[in-house]
Amino acid sequence: MSPAASLASPATDPAQVVAFQGAAGAYSHLACREALPDLAPLPCATFEDAFAAVREGRAACGLIPIENSTAGRVADIHHLLPEGGLYITAEHFLRVRHQLLAPQNASLASVKRVYSHVQALSQCRNVIRELGLEAIVSTDTAGSAKEVAERGDPGAAAIASTIAGELYGLQVLRPDIEDNATNTTRFVKLERERKDPDMAAPGICLTSLMFKVRSVPAALYKALGGFATNGVNVVKLESYMTDGFRVAEFYCEIEGHPAQTSVQLALDELGYFSRQLKVLGVYRAHPYRFDS
Repeated sequence: MSPAASLASPATDPAQVVAFQGAAGAYSHLACREALPDLAPLPCATFEDAFAAVREGRAACGLIPIENSTAGRVADIHHLLPEGGLYITAEHFLRVRHQLLAPQNASLASVKRVYSHVQALSQCRNVIRELGLEAIVSTDTAGSAKEVAERGDPGAAAIASTIAGELYGLQVLRPDIEDNATNTTRFVKLERERKDPDMAAPGICLTSLMFKVRSVPAALYKALGGFATNGVNVVKLESYMTDGFRVAEFYCEIEGHPAQTSVQLALDELGYFSRQLKVLGVYRAHPYRFDS
């Protein structure tokens, strides 16, 4: 089945749909095909639209990028998560492999310009420099591939995913041109209902949460102290300013399940020193964490 044929249509059963942000052929589209191959991907213009598609029942779940090993966290996602009405139920890691794509009548000798998203261009500087190409910033990778295909100009190429090349009928002039061979994006699966995994089953559980500490001296130190005293590993902690720069909000990920006594005690202590605490999801750690 072609990538185009696999996209969700108005007639597709919403229970068989996964929403993603971006155009058909985006890396998020590729992540959907990898992580949830039995579901039909639904392209959404914005992250808000993808959240709404799941929340309103037009999709069973969403697959949203949350951070990249090269570019860092994805803007806006951590602000959307607390108010989005959805829960994290799984994670997926996509190895980002950039392809140099061009029309069928092009060659490495004919290409003079390359179009893509600014981050994709910056992640492929070595090949762009080697080939002496003019780098032109576009809105996104998939849109660049579509435009290059529509023009049919042998002097133009795009940096995008393999699925974009398949979708728009472009050839791969050079594969895997990214400078960083470990360039990886982490995605989270979002659903309307929280689905905590069986604590007794094999594997490590992760719990994602947001909290705001009270505005008192050493509040963060005291709030996090429960994790240390109960032997709970904090694997991620990021801060965001809210309320006009008056209060810091934190996104936190820990190893453990809320049903475990140690995690319960740690969360109780966190809650005591916080003015707001919300669990965003409990899910199995992806094997990539241990294989990479």
